[in-house]
Amino acid sequence: MLEFLIDFFGSYGYIAVFTCLLLCGLGLPVPEDISLVSGGVISGLELANPHIMCVVGLAGVLIGDSTMFLAGRIFGYRIQKIKTFRKIVTPQRFSQIQNKFKQYGLGLLFVARFLPGLRSPIYLVAGMSHRIGYLTFIVMDGIAALISVPVWIYLGYFFADNLDVLMEYVHDVQKAIFLALGVLFAIICIVVIKKKFHARLNKIAAEENSNSEETK
Repeated sequence: MLEFLIDFFGSYGYIAVFTCLLLCGLGLPVPEDISLVSGGVISGLELANPHIMCVVGLAGVLIGDSTMFLAGRIFGYRIQKIKTFRKIVTPQRFSQIQNKFKQYGLGLLFVARFLPGLRSPIYLVAGMSHRIGYLTFIVMDGIAALISVPVWIYLGYFFADNLDVLMEYVHDVQKAIFLALGVLFAIICIVVIKKKFHARLNKIAAEENSNSEETK
């Protein structure tokens, strides 16, 4: 996949990278991180400018993500009647993502950028739910993209002359991302449980005070 994308991007340049990333955002089964790394590699081979490639990469992923979000916003639940989108968001997956939004709110939008395979359905459901405005969506997605896009592109840029070493680093970075997400998830769970615990204690204390006042 990496070598094919390098050859393809090397032949057609920025427009090929942009188009590929746009289609990735629409559910094309091509790893977005490998696409970005490939864009970095052709920059390292002096077939493109790495800084311009970062701008192109950001534009591609944000427009692709926005398309999914706005499709959900405009068509709402009717979009599940369209076969292509029904495959992306099954009724079961829709229900699961809705529940996750209730638990984690905007944090889910940020984390989604680092979750291949779940990114598109999460953005689609975010639009369908009408709980999140487009400006909020693009800010959260943009912050995450400002982290992920440069990392992958410059990784490809600096190791363009050794693809074997590059892939090792790609796998290491992927593991580091999942580890960081795991730690973040654990922290969020602890905070949520702590809040529920304190809320429960406050409720019990309020009931006890109410009962004591009634007995006086």
